[in-house]
Parts: sequence; structure tokens; C-alpha cells
Amino acid sequence: MEPINIFTLVIILLGACIMVANVVFYIIFMFRMRDVISGGIKRDKVLMTIGLLLLIFFLVGYIYVAIAADPILLTGLILFFGSLFVSVVILLLSRLIKTSKTRSLEIAQVLVSVIDSRDKTMQGHSLHVKNLITLLYKYLPRHIKAEYSLISLEFAALLHDIGILNVPEEILSKLGDLSEEEMEVMKTHPQIGVRLLRPINSFDYVSDWILYHHERINGEGYYFKTGDSIPYPSKMLAIADHYSLLILGKKKSYEEAMEEIKQGAGTMFDEELVNIFLSIPKEEVDSCMPKIIKY
Repeated sequence: MEPINIFTLVIILLGACIMVANVVFYIIFMFRMRDVISGGIKRDKVLMTIGLLLLIFFLVGYIYVAIAADPILLTGLILFFGSLFVSVVILLLSRLIKTSKTRSLEIAQVLVSVIDSRDKTMQGHSLHVKNLITLLYKYLPRHIKAEYSLISLEFAALLHDIGILNVPEEILSKLGDLSEEEMEVMKTHPQIGVRLLRPINSFDYVSDWILYHHERINGEGYYFKTGDSIPYPSKMLAIADHYSLLILGKKKSYEEAMEEIKQGAGTMFDEELVNIFLSIPKEEVDSCMPKIIKY
């Protein structure tokens, strides 16, 4: 084989290797698009699937040219730089989507802080819950992480109490225990929250997480769901929400709050999740405290 043909074959094979990497990265990219910001549009899912099939088709083309054809140097260079171009496009798309998600989350945080400001004793609560969920996710087993998108969990945490908008001020600001009638009004806030988010189709993915975040393992929650019938993210929200209530609302110390969470394992909260939460170093849990924005 002539030297020029060997060089051509090498750069085509390098291009094919890059295309294999492109296919893998594109599949990861598709997986990361399954969240409340990127998902929910059937048309986009179809286009992304077509994109994957085209990448695989081009990869097969690279292999065919390298094995069965007698390519010239120009062909090899075009194929090689074509694979690099695809890599750059996938990288740019990934960064743009990541930036879009980050900006959307930041905007949501500001808007939710306004909702939280209605209850002066719980200012920063939703952001606190979001920070706790982010931290808890970090310590989840890998196989559970693979099932849930972090950005979706963060949005569910930020918006879990958006239905509070429908709760009268006198109930929110009341000192002491709520009456039975007031408690029934308070119990409507998860349903109201889901209803408010319904126009955003992609939020259907997290609606049950928000709806059932006050459920208890023993069935004594708002809607009497038990054990495995409660969505796993709702179980995470239940722990983060209650811990935030103890710290911000009841002014408990870290030790007191953690002891109460521990006592609720197996009855109020999922026991495995409680053990994970308790294993997180205190300084990391303390770092979840939000910066309160005054209005």
C-alpha cells in the first residue's frame, strides 16, 4: 500500500473513532434532555432520534470507506474534519442547554423567593429545600441517580410550595396550631401547585413529585399514600421540606432537627433516605442555608 493511502486510511479511522465518541456523547445528551426544561415536546424527541440515526449512518459510512473503498486523501480529510465538526456542534449544544437550564433555575429562584416572603417565618424555605435536594442527590446510589434528572428535582423542590399562593394570609401568618378547617385549606396547596404548573407541558414529569411531597410512609400524609406508592422524589422532598421547617420555622438546632428526622424514619420518612441524609457531613448540610432576599 502506498504511503499516501496509509495516511488516508489512518485519518479516516481516526474520524471513525471520533464518530463513535460522537454517538456516545449524543446518546448522553439525549438522556440529559429528559427533564422539565428540555423535555415534553414530542416533535423534538423525534428530531433527536433522527439525529442519532444519521450519526450511526455516517459512522457506518466511515467504516465502509475505510474497508471497502479506495479513498483519496481529500476524502479522508473531509471525513476527518467532518467528525470534528459534529463534535464541536454537540459540545456547543450541550453548553447552550446547560446555560439555559442554569438561567431558568436562577429566574425561578428569584420568583419563588417572592412567594416565600409571604410567610415571614419561612423566608428562603423553597431555596433551602432546593439546596438540600441538590445535596441529597449527590449522596444517592448511582443507580437511583440514573433514574432522575437533577434539574427536574431542583425545579420540583423550588416549586413544591407554589400552591401557597392560594392560601389566605391569615392562615400563613398564624402563630400556633391551625384549626381543622384551616388545615384542610393548607392541604390544598399541593393540588393548587400542580394546577398552576399544568400549562407547562414538560412539568407533567414532576407534577406527582410536588403533589405527594406531604405523604408519609405510614399513610398518614395528605392523601394517605403509603410506602412504594409514593414517588421517590416526593420522599426526598418530604425530608428536605421537614428539615427546612424545623430549621427556619421552628428555629431548631442542627442536632435537634436531625434527631427528629431520625425518629421519623420508617413512619414519616423513607428509612434508606433518612440514613443517607444523616450520613451527610454537618458542614455540607449547613451550607444549604439560603441567602434571604428582603422585599
